[in-house]
Amino acid sequence: MKGITLFAGLFTMLLMLGFVSAAYLQITGPITGTLYNNGSIYLGKVGPGESFYLLASATTANSSGKVINIGWNRFAAISLPAGWSAQASPLYENPMKLKITTAPNTRNGTYSMTLRAVNVGNYSGIGNLTFTALVNVTTNVFTPSVTPTKFNVGTGQPYNLQININNTGISDDPFVINAKGLAGWNVTDPVIALHSTTSSFVYPVFVNVPGVYNYNITVNSGTSTLISKSFPITMTAQASLLNDYGAVGQGVVLSPIIYEPTYAVMLLVNYILSHFNLA
Repeated sequence: MKGITLFAGLFTMLLMLGFVSAAYLQITGPITGTLYNNGSIYLGKVGPGESFYLLASATTANSSGKVINIGWNRFAAISLPAGWSAQASPLYENPMKLKITTAPNTRNGTYSMTLRAVNVGNYSGIGNLTFTALVNVTTNVFTPSVTPTKFNVGTGQPYNLQININNTGISDDPFVINAKGLAGWNVTDPVIALHSTTSSFVYPVFVNVPGVYNYNITVNSGTSTLISKSFPITMTAQASLLNDYGAVGQGVVLSPIIYEPTYAVMLLVNYILSHFNLA
């Protein structure tokens, strides 16, 4: 009991002399957490060549526990792995946003960075807060899916493929959807799938000549060629009224609204023909 009392008294003395600080750093993205000086935090997965933002509140407390709204004035990287770069937050930004970019040739593995929240000129008397941040560099930062992968389509009509992207990394860098090997169709669609979310997109395909088309739908990182996944597609294009109606049901780009009842009727006809074997 006497030892506990002695420790409490020593801690109070150090606190009064300023050797013990109550200053903290509240991380708000891409994960949340509270850090103290010389602490550490694991942020998540990031791909080689990708960028991510580390967000933190400028609010903290001094040694007496008083809350200081703009206690931290800048958020910066002190040391990074070779080839990486960082862009410190602007002065007096709240929340502070530190941008970090990994090197394009970074090998898979866990990497550490030394980061710091700064009280410029120690105006608030809280000094600086330095901590270690860890990230896992891997090309496995997203899980895409494409539906359908086999289908019939009418010639001269668009068909919409459904692309889902589950971004399991901490980067918000864009992804690029493309059809590789589809003759006469070279449409590249850049999309944003925010970190830790699943987003859905529509990618149209289109041909004018009947035939069986085998090609690949690819989903690539917009910043790294190493981050890519591909799905084989088989598309059978036929010039028939049934397929034309089905394709029209997918939607016609920039069609006048006055035609929409007609397209609805066409889609209904397609349903009846296909479900009652009348085609």
